[in-house]
Amino acid sequence: MKKNAARYLSLVLKGMGMGAADVVPGVSGGTIAFITGIYEELINSIKGINLKAIKLFFTGRWISFWKQINGNFLLAVFAGIAISVLSLAKVLEYLLENKPILIWSFFFGLVLASSYVVSRKITRWQYPKVIALVAGIGIAFYITSVTPTTTTDASWFVILSGGLASCAMILPGISGSFILLLLGKYSFALHAVNERIILDLLLLGVGAVTGLILFANLLSWLLKKYHDITIAVLVGFMIGSLNKIWPWKETVKSIIVEGELRPLVEKNILPSIGNPGDQFWMAMLMLAAGIALILFVEIGLTRNKKSS
Repeated sequence: MKKNAARYLSLVLKGMGMGAADVVPGVSGGTIAFITGIYEELINSIKGINLKAIKLFFTGRWISFWKQINGNFLLAVFAGIAISVLSLAKVLEYLLENKPILIWSFFFGLVLASSYVVSRKITRWQYPKVIALVAGIGIAFYITSVTPTTTTDASWFVILSGGLASCAMILPGISGSFILLLLGKYSFALHAVNERIILDLLLLGVGAVTGLILFANLLSWLLKKYHDITIAVLVGFMIGSLNKIWPWKETVKSIIVEGELRPLVEKNILPSIGNPGDQFWMAMLMLAAGIALILFVEIGLTRNKKSS
């Protein structure tokens, strides 16, 4: 009983990590799931939400339904995500607004170390896996470099946007909120949440749930059939996304969102050691802290596996 309680508490904490990451444009909850070792179980659990599960639910076989979707696992993880979004969003928002270089340096260290840790899941590197890695880097780099655009508010496109954003949420290295920004639906979604516009929220929700389930099935199949190549592509996504979370940036173009001026297009610049505003040495300390945290978690997970 104590072992189960500890496991579910651990899952809630990991979900909180995912939720915190999803709040930040440029950092993916999928990256945190990868780091903490729950990624494949998460994908397979979401995959369990299918026609069989729906039939079990509507015929009153709720215990079988709960087992089919790995309900205890999903409940713990998504409870953690909800707790994090509700409690940590304001803290992260404050840090991003007031200490952007330091917080982005910390995230940069997290993702950099994570890409190394996840790459170790591939026992033998061969040409197809290297090509998959390079392809993943190229795709993520391109996605995080393109300029956001203005798009239609038609229902079909809102549903599509919700679906693509939810797919990105479980892809390491690509943020769902950033995908919404690229599709021109970030301010649309923010406005729908703040103003409680039920129809828009419903359309985004339908797209998100549908996209999540379909994409989880695809990822589950890829991990089962082409495990190492899929992992290589995902590691590539993580490395390519470092372009987006580079701490030192210069704003090229801005946009007004909810009455606030926010960066729309930014370019990476090199820091200046002698410039106090670049906070170079403090940023290096935060980057090192991010790397150390991932290595600490990895060592802890490895020891738990050996002892169990």
